[in-house]
Amino acid sequence: MPVRTRNPRSLTNENDENSADVTTRLTRAKAATLKVDELAMPTKAALQSKKTAANANPTRKRAALGDVSNVTKVDAAESKKPAKAGLVSKAGIQKKTTTTTTRPAAVPLKEKAVNTKAARTGSGAGSIGAQKRKVAPAIAATVKDENSEEGEPIRKKVHTIEAEKKAKIEEQIRKDVPAPAPVVVEPAEVVYPEGVKDLDSEDLDDPLMVAEYANEIFEYLRDLECKSVPNPNYMEHQDDLEWKTRGILIDWLVEVHTRFHLLPETLFLAVNIIDRFLSEKVVQLDRLQLVGITAMFIASKYEEVLSPHIANFRHVADDGFTEAEILSAERFVLQTLNYDLSYPNPMNFLRRISKADNYDIQSRTIGKYLMEISLLDHRFMAYRPSHVAAAAMYLARLILDRGDWDETIEYYAGYSEDEIEPVFIQMIDYLARPVSHEAFFKKYASKKFLKGMTLSLPSSLLCAHVLCMMSCVSR
Repeated sequence: MPVRTRNPRSLTNENDENSADVTTRLTRAKAATLKVDELAMPTKAALQSKKTAANANPTRKRAALGDVSNVTKVDAAESKKPAKAGLVSKAGIQKKTTTTTTRPAAVPLKEKAVNTKAARTGSGAGSIGAQKRKVAPAIAATVKDENSEEGEPIRKKVHTIEAEKKAKIEEQIRKDVPAPAPVVVEPAEVVYPEGVKDLDSEDLDDPLMVAEYANEIFEYLRDLECKSVPNPNYMEHQDDLEWKTRGILIDWLVEVHTRFHLLPETLFLAVNIIDRFLSEKVVQLDRLQLVGITAMFIASKYEEVLSPHIANFRHVADDGFTEAEILSAERFVLQTLNYDLSYPNPMNFLRRISKADNYDIQSRTIGKYLMEISLLDHRFMAYRPSHVAAAAMYLARLILDRGDWDETIEYYAGYSEDEIEPVFIQMIDYLARPVSHEAFFKKYASKKFLKGMTLSLPSSLLCAHVLCMMSCVSR
């Protein structure tokens, strides 16, 4: 029988490492694989150089961040070799690094985390940016030191320095030049006529009465009267208006004045504004009420502490005019008067005379009633406010039988009995006529004004006295 030989392949055990066939019989694929692995495996020297290169730059440390690495002297020597083109930074700047042979002390956990984060964030040209961010706080600190303590900008600091220099120069000039002595204007001594009492000396202790300048003040007011007197004949150039129409308007304003509880000065100033405006401008009949309500609106803002709202004036005019029309009329009236509202009010002169009358409340209240007659009757327009006030107080004292018009009252009133007579006669003439102004009559027929209207009308004794005076004057 032929001897069978074993199949070499069947004798080969792939797991038997001691088998001779395994080491001797290699396929070309395995041999090629082994050859490639041998070529790919570096030598011992290559591994050493690669390890050295890795230690030279383990995490690509950057000197710009001030990092301290564990680089040996050998690594430092190798780092001097020219680097590859791919490792050169974009900026082309190579920074020197300080190396130490010993390992640095242990860094706290927080600081280590911060350094690691800084090392990760900076890369390439970013290292230059990190350097800029490091320099920026120094610049900010320098600018802050140059600024003032208050944090003002440099531009403002220059102006402040110039202002301080200018103030120092002015202060030096003041020191060199003596300041002028303050000028004290002392009131002139008043020489009272014979038989006249000095009533202002009683108020020297009251600063609100300014008794030292009282005579000068009233002299100024008397000089001002000539400038504020309207044209007594202005109705001649008014086509649509008459004196009777004016009286109706003033009577309605008296009612408005009473409803709003305004000061007496407000009513007198409002009528003066109307007359001065009508002396300059021609007004149609349908716009006359607008002139009247606008004049009251202006006077209330001038005299009152708290003037009524414009809506209230619009309401009392039965909404015949809008608020815009009233405001427009206000501007036009003020422009016509050249914004001059300096009117010497007759109430000031009446209080001055009442001081010489020992502040009698009854005579002063009747004097107010008689003085308001001059607002309704156009014939009083030619007289000064001080003249009307003196005549009203004279007639009130005559009605109440308060005595004669002595030297003291004549001095403080500024008018004698002969000078008062023309105005006095006009007042008697108005009282003798039937009532033509209802609002004015109702106002002074109330208890508040001591029923002045009812007190003065039935005085037959007064009429007889007036007739006697007129007969004496005619002689």
